[in-house]
Amino acid sequence: MATEGGNITLVSEFLLLGISDDDKQQQLLFILFLIMYLVTGLGNLLIILAITTDAHLHTPMYFFLANLAFVDICFTSTTIPKMLVNHVTGHKGIPYGGCLTQTFFFVWFGSIDSFLLGVMAYDRYAAICHPLHYSSFVTPLVCILLVTASWTAALGNTLTHTLSLTRLSFCTHNRVPNFFCDLSTMLKLACSDTFFNYTMVNTVGTLPVFFPFVGILVSYIRIVAAVMRIPSTKGKWKAFSTCGSHLSVVSLFYGTIIGAYFNPTSSHSAQKDTAAAVMYTVATPMLNPFIYSFRNNDMKGAFVALMRKKPAFTSCLSPS
Repeated sequence: MATEGGNITLVSEFLLLGISDDDKQQQLLFILFLIMYLVTGLGNLLIILAITTDAHLHTPMYFFLANLAFVDICFTSTTIPKMLVNHVTGHKGIPYGGCLTQTFFFVWFGSIDSFLLGVMAYDRYAAICHPLHYSSFVTPLVCILLVTASWTAALGNTLTHTLSLTRLSFCTHNRVPNFFCDLSTMLKLACSDTFFNYTMVNTVGTLPVFFPFVGILVSYIRIVAAVMRIPSTKGKWKAFSTCGSHLSVVSLFYGTIIGAYFNPTSSHSAQKDTAAAVMYTVATPMLNPFIYSFRNNDMKGAFVALMRKKPAFTSCLSPS
């Protein structure tokens, strides 16, 4: 569907082609994505409830984890429900305004996720490398400021990309080879000059990706050095076990995003971009509850307590 704008035809609706054209595969993918979305929502909601209701978990580490769980719910809710609705209704269209809105929230929540992973790395660095000064380094006020800064910086980054996207024209090409409106895909579909937009992606767009990623690398290099000095083998294993969970999420999240957004355009293909999108939009948020919580004895205890009694809600953040 298109409208005339001067001497060109402007697109008023985009078609989300999804992951597969095969009807049987679409049925299986619908069931798979529905299950993954429900598992993601339930798992992350349980994390939030457990941390909120268990006074033993009112520490900075779990405060950041609760925020990450909330953002993961929002992140997956930006893309998956629309895909599921399109499958049920048989209508693949999404209005131009709806596509821009989806792109905005997708980039925003994805950027917050990235910043929060960096913040959590700093928290682990402070706890392991400076245990005696941890309570003075990571105070409740510092925690709130770090989370607020993550949301604000991500919003600024997102507004930059979304506003620059509105200046582009979309002509005859309205078929999105993905299951959601993605920034990189939208730039490929534009029929006007995208030099400024790609410049923004490669400059401003690096802030929520490379800065937290570099911060994580530096933090973990120092953490590994500190852990190697621990004389106890049990102590080393405990420290590496905690950090290994975080690193596995970081590797999956940043690896797929860097591959999708910052690789040369010539190396991209619709199949690779879609596969990468599934990993960082669906797989990572779903795996976070398992990686961070279900291997954590404190979280297991909080889950058991949550199931056994009616929780009494208290403040989620107190000094560690």
